[in-house]
Amino acid sequence: MLGDPDRLDSRASAPVGAALLVALAVVLAAGVGGATLGAGEALPAGDGPPAVALGIEAAGDRVTITHRGGEALDVRPLRLVVRVDGEPLDRQPPVPFFSAAGFRPGPTGAFNRAGTTTLRAGESAAFRVAGTNDPTPEPGATLTVRVFLRGTLVATLETRVAPG
Repeated sequence: MLGDPDRLDSRASAPVGAALLVALAVVLAAGVGGATLGAGEALPAGDGPPAVALGIEAAGDRVTITHRGGEALDVRPLRLVVRVDGEPLDRQPPVPFFSAAGFRPGPTGAFNRAGTTTLRAGESAAFRVAGTNDPTPEPGATLTVRVFLRGTLVATLETRVAPG
């Protein structure tokens, strides 16, 4: 049986066939990956969401969002959706603003209409939820802020409310 040429060919063809299938899969994956990366590079600047890292802190009624790195963020087209323990605020913060129903006047940083409208790395912007808004952020509650830019979700930020 050792000298049977039909048996030698069938034993050699299985590993060769498997190797060819693996090589074909690698070539196809590289082609698809290259096409995907090429399409991403071809997009004009500003068409996709900005690459930005944001952080959040909440103490009492004060919510602070900090730009931790990445592209500068123009706040004028931003929309913030704030939730306390999963329940959305009755009134959401308009940005930028100075005085708005459901919020204490005088937000800071780029959220203040009288200030700059751009949030850059290392900068913070804050607003305070008024007691007339519902639900109010109480210590220990989970506060979530979803940040949208022109309708596209840019970040979901979550923290526990600390005592103010």
